[in-house]
Amino acid sequence: MNREAVDRDLVAAWIADDVDPAAAAELQALLDSGGEAELESRFAAPLTFGTAGLRGPLRAGPNGMNRTVVRRAAAGLAAWLQAHGRGGQPVVVGFDARHGSTDFARDSAAIFAAAGFDARLMPRVLPTPVLAFAVQHLHAAAGVMVTASHNPPQDNGYKVYDSDGAQIVPPADVEIEAAIQAVASARAIPLAEDAVTVLDEEIFTAYVGAVAGLIGDGPRELRIVHTAMHGVGTETVRAVFDAAGFADVVPVPEQELPDPEFPTVSFPNPEEPGALDLALALARRADADVVIANDPDADRCAVAVPTTDGGWRMLRGDEVGVLLADWLLQQGVRGTYATTIVSSSMLGALAAGRGAGYTETLTGFKWISRAAPDLVYGYEEALGYAVAPDLVRDKDGISAALRVAELAATRKAAGSSLLARLDELAAEYGRYVTDQVSVRVDDLSIIDDTMRRIRTTPPATLLGHPVSVEDLLPETDALRWRVPGGRVVVRPSGTEPKLKAYLEVVEPSGSAEVAAQTLAQLRTEVEALVTAR
Repeated sequence: MNREAVDRDLVAAWIADDVDPAAAAELQALLDSGGEAELESRFAAPLTFGTAGLRGPLRAGPNGMNRTVVRRAAAGLAAWLQAHGRGGQPVVVGFDARHGSTDFARDSAAIFAAAGFDARLMPRVLPTPVLAFAVQHLHAAAGVMVTASHNPPQDNGYKVYDSDGAQIVPPADVEIEAAIQAVASARAIPLAEDAVTVLDEEIFTAYVGAVAGLIGDGPRELRIVHTAMHGVGTETVRAVFDAAGFADVVPVPEQELPDPEFPTVSFPNPEEPGALDLALALARRADADVVIANDPDADRCAVAVPTTDGGWRMLRGDEVGVLLADWLLQQGVRGTYATTIVSSSMLGALAAGRGAGYTETLTGFKWISRAAPDLVYGYEEALGYAVAPDLVRDKDGISAALRVAELAATRKAAGSSLLARLDELAAEYGRYVTDQVSVRVDDLSIIDDTMRRIRTTPPATLLGHPVSVEDLLPETDALRWRVPGGRVVVRPSGTEPKLKAYLEVVEPSGSAEVAAQTLAQLRTEVEALVTAR
């Protein structure tokens, strides 16, 4: 759609059908003032319902998160569930503290109730893992979580869980999108607010008890600095840690309570540079043993530890992923261990060495959660860990945080540390080091052009070795390049306007210095490849 082609009748029709008077007025003001460029952006295409559900900026119009878009999504999901024989069953809806989340959740629950479902609304703002737990705990037909996870403040989202407690996968997303598009009028969608059941504290208590019960007796002497990153994790983390016996938890006061503006961070994502600055400063003052950070909806977990030179270092997701797997294996947890094509291959080596099952999936917990019937652990390098899939069939930053605390306390009691355990594993299996090259863009066509270019002309060599090229289409839009002792996976981000290259180097000697040098060289070569124009 170009500026001359903005269909004013289409805009007027949307305004007439908008369920939110403020949103309708916002669009009418743009229409009256000649805001063609902004209208073009909002009406060029609707937000598409994919395997991550909906996610986008909070604004009026079909290309934004607003009450009209959300009501259409809820009606489409209800129709899809009915078409699959789930009518009348429970559907549970959760929400975080972002702008609009409460209204989106209440509207959705009222639509499910009007459609004949047993609509259950979570009692208050709670983390995503509690909603995912509730789907299995309540034997629900589906779950909806209103959250944009770690996206910027201006975004919100709509995440759908299937009846098994895992995120939906194709073809459900395409079918739900078709059902949404078939909704003729948002204003005509019936709501039944009075028929919605608001859940009581039992669901929160059940989650806290189940997660705290994951760990047995053991050391608890550990000073933990925790940040919820202005999200909804503090209350649940504190309740779980108290129930499990970890009493020395020091919150970052500036980030302890929910705040949808996320005032102290540029991006409320523990992976972003600077996001943990306040937590690390507090850890130094408090003489902490470990820093644990959750993202705003608490489904991810970041860990930072003190170094021998008096500093602090944030562990990579792959390092935490391997440490948790190693800890579970030490405790005799048997079954399948899973990770993704972009995560470290060390998990495969570790599982093989311990006689455990292992599988590798496409990126995303929607695939990890369905990796095997006997899945006991799954992780992805982007700080996501499922340490108890039977409880939460998705990444859960709270249960992962508890397992990290258990391991850290055990190592401390033995006069050791998490970093020392990583060195022990490197001596046994080789040094696996990973990094990421991330290219953020304003124009998404740059990502398409780059993927097309490197598909057509892949690198002949990396690290001085000939490259083995594997195109992962049509399963996923990704390329994998392999060389002896190294691997690169390049793919577009599924949730942000980024192109990502995931790097791995394996140094058989276990030398951290040699591995770091090789990784730096690989990073330089890959950066040049993905940023060329």
